[in-house]
Amino acid sequence: MNDRRTFLKTGLALGAATTLLDFDRLFAADAPVAPATGSTAPADAPPGARPLLVAVRDGDRVAMLDKALEALGGIGAFVKPGQTVLIKPNIGWDAPPERGANTHPALVARLVELCLQAGAKSVAIFDNTCDQWQRCYANSGIEKAARDAGARVVNGKDESLYRETPIPHGVKLKSAKVHELVLDSDVFINVPVLKHHGGAQMSSAMKNLMGCVWDRGVYHNVDLQQTIADFLTLRKPDLNIVDAYHPMVRNGPRGKSVEDCVEMKRLLASTDPVLIDTACTKLLGYTPEKVTHVKIGADLRLGTTDLSAAEVRSIKLA
Repeated sequence: MNDRRTFLKTGLALGAATTLLDFDRLFAADAPVAPATGSTAPADAPPGARPLLVAVRDGDRVAMLDKALEALGGIGAFVKPGQTVLIKPNIGWDAPPERGANTHPALVARLVELCLQAGAKSVAIFDNTCDQWQRCYANSGIEKAARDAGARVVNGKDESLYRETPIPHGVKLKSAKVHELVLDSDVFINVPVLKHHGGAQMSSAMKNLMGCVWDRGVYHNVDLQQTIADFLTLRKPDLNIVDAYHPMVRNGPRGKSVEDCVEMKRLLASTDPVLIDTACTKLLGYTPEKVTHVKIGADLRLGTTDLSAAEVRSIKLA
């Protein structure tokens, strides 16, 4: 049995190494990239603007985050003095950080610190969890890390904090009870963990926003892939930061053990949720066509799946 586990883990690591090699080649400055389906820029982008994607590798999480934000103009490009900030990590599962089911607490804590240093009036954290919320908040390490850094940690299981909200541009998700922090915060920062997902194929920036609505079951009952994309027509995050340090490559979204994860030491950042998720499909060896909600997001002009149309800044720390 031990030999079999070693074989499986080695196979996953070798597969991930091949994916990373292709990912680095894709992001090389002189590498041509075949156009993918979808728009070339988000509908609300300035005319002629190229969406920006920052891909950092081979540092610890905090160092990679700092470098990514530096490449995007610093946290001050997103957070102004006196603003209220929502940081939305994945806290969906009762699992410790090493399992890769949730966003790593070190990233959340550093973001809270930076937002407060930039003069934010307040920084709030929440998620509508899948497992029992107090255990998710505690065992993920996020509750303590966020509070210690100065954030307000909000219960995502309090229905009174959700408001029925029309989603007029949604194709199948026409309305939803949405958490007031999403509706009312001045700045919305989306901080998912990258992982395999049994229903949606991949969980990353777009899928993480499912934790913003009260009734998660509606997504599954209607059309999971379409509704994931539909929600972004209501409000897109101002910034997306993907924790891809050791993604869960099988048995997602909960995972069974640390052996479901492969160390990649990556962090991605972009204002374009479709673009960043397109890059994440490459990390997991998929395509936007395989992860259908990513392609749908491009079709809805929420962002682009065309990496060749983007400005990609690839940074290696070590």
